[in-house]
Amino acid sequence: MGSRCIVVIALCWIPLAAAATAPTYTYEGKWGEEGAGDGEFSFPAGMAVSGGGLVYVTDTGNNRVQYFTAAGNFCGRWGSLGTGDGEFASPVGVAVGGGRVYVVDTYNSRVQYFTSSGSFLGKWGGSGTANGRFRYPEGVAVAPSGRVYVVDTGNNRVQYFNATGSFLGKWGSAGSADGQFDYPRGVAVAPGGNVYVADATNRRVQYFTGAGSFLGKWGTYGTGDGQFTLPVGIAFSPGGYVFVTDRHRIQYFTRTGSYVGQWGSRGTGNGQFTDPEALGMRSDARIYVVDRRNNRVQYFKQENPAVAPSSLGRVKALFR
Repeated sequence: MGSRCIVVIALCWIPLAAAATAPTYTYEGKWGEEGAGDGEFSFPAGMAVSGGGLVYVTDTGNNRVQYFTAAGNFCGRWGSLGTGDGEFASPVGVAVGGGRVYVVDTYNSRVQYFTSSGSFLGKWGGSGTANGRFRYPEGVAVAPSGRVYVVDTGNNRVQYFNATGSFLGKWGSAGSADGQFDYPRGVAVAPGGNVYVADATNRRVQYFTGAGSFLGKWGTYGTGDGQFTLPVGIAFSPGGYVFVTDRHRIQYFTRTGSYVGQWGSRGTGNGQFTDPEALGMRSDARIYVVDRRNNRVQYFKQENPAVAPSSLGRVKALFR
């Protein structure tokens, strides 16, 4: 007489797919107040974070650059009002790359560059519309290749140079069509070399190849998700998101402009802003924001994205 064997492999829950939610950002700290002393500000505008974690801020109203540790401890400063080497007239943009600190000397219509501690190295520019000349430039970014991109705000264009200021190319003109600008202000370079520009008065972001060929755009006027009232600062996170300061908030997007999230509101409290301008990113995803009219810098930490299972499979096997 034969026998029958029944084998039951009990229930197993196996995740078949998982969807990662976007990261969020929470307030971590701040420094600064109105004044002219060390660590104080008068309408700061520009921000850059070095590979070593130093935070550089253009203290626009005080015509100087200050730099700090990652936690906001004062390290040093340089600059004063004037037109000489190492002097400024309302500096705005700042960027670091190749061991140099590039400062957009806005009302002197030039770019100056320095060592990491502020020793003068060189300059280029001057007022005008010719190649390599500027009209009230604001933004600056350094590409992985070493190219230096400068937003020539008053001329509604972007110009780019080698590391010591030799002219390489330009694009843009006044208007609202693709590749045109109306008072562009911020610029950032993606790890792959594409260039993103905050086209402020057109209330949008446009992005291009490193040589200026138009690739895409996003944004319309408004206060909704993905809309802008005045986009100014722009930066990339290590995870590849594009962060944009927009009046009293920070919005962030995918590289092609899909809305991801935001934080901030108007005010003086922690995590609130009054006309934030530039942003700076550290390799650990900490984000620094120049809170211009509050005369301070705030910084935020990334909360690791949660992983939400999108489907589960239940397996039950019965063998007889």
